[in-house]
Amino acid sequence: MATMIDFSEPADRVAPQLLGAILRRGGVTIRLTEVEAYLGTADPASHAHKGPTPRCRTMFGAPGHLYVYASYGIHRAGNLVCSPDGTASGCLMRGGEVIEGIDIVRARRGPTAPDAGLARGPGNLGAALGLTLSDDATPVHSVSGRDPEAERQREAHPDTDLWIQEAPGPVEMVRGRRIGISKNADAPLRYWIPGDPTVSSPRSLRVALEVL
Repeated sequence: MATMIDFSEPADRVAPQLLGAILRRGGVTIRLTEVEAYLGTADPASHAHKGPTPRCRTMFGAPGHLYVYASYGIHRAGNLVCSPDGTASGCLMRGGEVIEGIDIVRARRGPTAPDAGLARGPGNLGAALGLTLSDDATPVHSVSGRDPEAERQREAHPDTDLWIQEAPGPVEMVRGRRIGISKNADAPLRYWIPGDPTVSSPRSLRVALEVL
């Protein structure tokens, strides 16, 4: 039986649970295939490494919220805040498969992106979900299974909220070095589903393989 994801745990413990998880926001549903963990003040690559700032204060707040930031001044990347209130860590959503609302996503991403590339990469995934900087600090609702009550709540909630359901079954996982960063890049804190075309390249920087 699917369970709810506990975002009060550190990001490196939450990240493996996110693979295969189902995200729902508005009319878009995405299956997460790639994430990266960032460990707050202990991680030189984390925005929270030097402590709370106006940019990253959401990471030091309550778990189970979105931390949204501008990447390269253009893209909007979404992170899931983890760890207890006051202890910053988070999981960057790097890649996913669009399984519902593909027309909505294509309107946001344009007509030329291949299906596998619609939410591949953190900026593209943020665009697919329609994230903006105003979505920073909005709630992430963790639900168990396809609960009818949760379905009714989703319909009643504004599109700025994100709903997440843990993967319904076992997921094969690869863990390896992070990409797209220069600090602490060799830390094995990137997690992805091997062989999935929605995962960012390179896909060969592996240090562990297991089935969750």
